[in-house]
Amino acid sequence: MLKKLFNSFKKDDIKVPLFYTTDLHSHLIPEIDDGSKSMEQSIDMIKSLKKLGFKKLITTPHIMSHRYPNNRDIILNGLDKVQKELVKQNINMAIEAASEYYYDEHFIELIGKKELLTFGDNYVLFELSYTTPTFGIEQTVFKLLNAGYKPVLAHPERYTYFSSSLEKYYQLKEIGLEFQINVNSIDNFYGKKSKVAVNYLINNGLVSFVGSDTHRPKYVEALEKSISSKIFKKIEEKNRIKNIYL
Repeated sequence: MLKKLFNSFKKDDIKVPLFYTTDLHSHLIPEIDDGSKSMEQSIDMIKSLKKLGFKKLITTPHIMSHRYPNNRDIILNGLDKVQKELVKQNINMAIEAASEYYYDEHFIELIGKKELLTFGDNYVLFELSYTTPTFGIEQTVFKLLNAGYKPVLAHPERYTYFSSSLEKYYQLKEIGLEFQINVNSIDNFYGKKSKVAVNYLINNGLVSFVGSDTHRPKYVEALEKSISSKIFKKIEEKNRIKNIYL
């Protein structure tokens, strides 16, 4: 199946490799979080991602009760507007939406109600505080799994309390949590600590998904540089990446 899919693309058309022609994690719906500021900016970024060889985008606006109180309807309505604009401009790009949930009480409530936006095979993307250690992750992962969800932690390399205790990644992986790294982390986009941590995750085969986490045009510009690096090539060599199955 993968060989057939590979042959359907011309080599000159692809800058991202086959395993990464679907991007997971971005903020392309305008004016609902800290991502795109306008429909024009959204379309420009999507065009740029298309030029890099992406065939499908799964955009993930924040749901963060204290800062970005989005919900299913807001996100899906925003997605509909982006999709219609792509059709209007004759831009051939598949785009879907899930969410990047912030780990808070509202997130826990939504798990119980089974009202989470998912991608692929019922995967749920969530993030933690970058600087303050979060307690109860193991219990929350259990709740997600018990509710039929497959939990995915967004950019684990960016949490400083993990990067100083790298063995914690193994503990979380063992309880059923999967990891989505930001490709730009491999090129110092988020700093040296994130680069060290993402190298650890890649080299130890702990990565399940990769994403651009695109917010602004500069993220796409950085992405083009990141995907040409030596570290990027190790992602597929040492990990079973699931983006292609989304």
